Amino acid sequence: MSIRDDAAALQGDLVQLRRRLHLEPELGLQLPRTQEKVLDAVEGLGLEIALGGSLSSVIGVLRGAQPGPAVLLRADMDALPVAERTGLDFAAQTDRMHACGHDLHTTMLIGAARLLSAHADKLGGDVVFMFQPGEEGYDGASHMVSEGVLEAAGSRVVAGYALHVVSMLPAGTVVTRRGPMLAASDTLCVTVRGAGGHGSTPHRALDPVPATCEMILALQTLVTRTVDIHDPVVITVGSIHGGTQHNVIPDEVQFEATVRSYSRQSHTQIKNGIHRTLRGIAEAHGLDVDIDYTDLYPVTVNDPREAEFAAATATELLGEDRFQWAPHPLSASEDFSRVLDNVPGAMLLLGAAPNGVDPESAPTNHSPLVTFDESVLASGAALYADLAIQRLAMC
Repeated sequence: MSIRDDAAALQGDLVQLRRRLHLEPELGLQLPRTQEKVLDAVEGLGLEIALGGSLSSVIGVLRGAQPGPAVLLRADMDALPVAERTGLDFAAQTDRMHACGHDLHTTMLIGAARLLSAHADKLGGDVVFMFQPGEEGYDGASHMVSEGVLEAAGSRVVAGYALHVVSMLPAGTVVTRRGPMLAASDTLCVTVRGAGGHGSTPHRALDPVPATCEMILALQTLVTRTVDIHDPVVITVGSIHGGTQHNVIPDEVQFEATVRSYSRQSHTQIKNGIHRTLRGIAEAHGLDVDIDYTDLYPVTVNDPREAEFAAATATELLGEDRFQWAPHPLSASEDFSRVLDNVPGAMLLLGAAPNGVDPESAPTNHSPLVTFDESVLASGAALYADLAIQRLAMC
């Protein structure tokens, strides 16, 4: 039997495992119940297991029948602080939810571990299975890289791959691209400090409100007038807080924004421009400003050769009609970028729009209404496994 046939035979088990994971979502870097489920699922597969120190990660190493290098396959395991409203029989009954499909990723990687364990005779090297907590804003991949996941097999992996389900693509469709795949994501937190007073006598106060408005508009002008339109940047202010009532000038106003960029050059340019612009406006108004700019995740950059290899593998395994090249990078971000900053590899998207739902109108990842087509579990497991088999065969 082929890898694809073997994966299809696992479909029923994978669905049950995915639903068990979905019922008990966990947040952040500590996922003890999820970790336990992963360990139970891979027991008896002959993996060399290592657990994380600063987070509840699981690393499994499968030794191939023939000596050779190692490749890495990654799945994130954490959920989001979203109250589920899908109405599914196995919906999470908490204020958290697997709204980004990480339960599918974890299940598919466990499926790949089962497939590769059964086909270890085909492996000319080793496979590192990276089960990662804390992708949703906690930089779990960085923790795992620091704790040695890239060297878990004894030498540094030669390549790394990750899959991510997307509710807005037809089920079973695989998408990737060469070069930048996902945006860098930074957070901007600003406090504009003045001196409060009565709304009827603004000349006797230092009003931070109009200055804050000017700053927010200036950030949009900064993007359109200083950044190359072919190397775009997005700044979205999502939170503003200031004041208590209509006739009181507040002492301070706070706002927060997300900053997205697609190259190191534009990332540095916009970061420097934000500081310069906000400080200049504050000074012009006689105000103080505190700027907390945090680099969250860097650009996720697919190695061109690895992207070509992954595309060829997906096409051969699943069929030409199941693969597409993405024309542009996506504005979402991912801490798998930490892996790809250290070793060549690729991230691929796997369409999982629910059956009978138009992908264009499907609830998006992170929505409390989002659902995913579980039929993709076998395809994802097979693709993970085949990427490892074919990549090691190239070495």
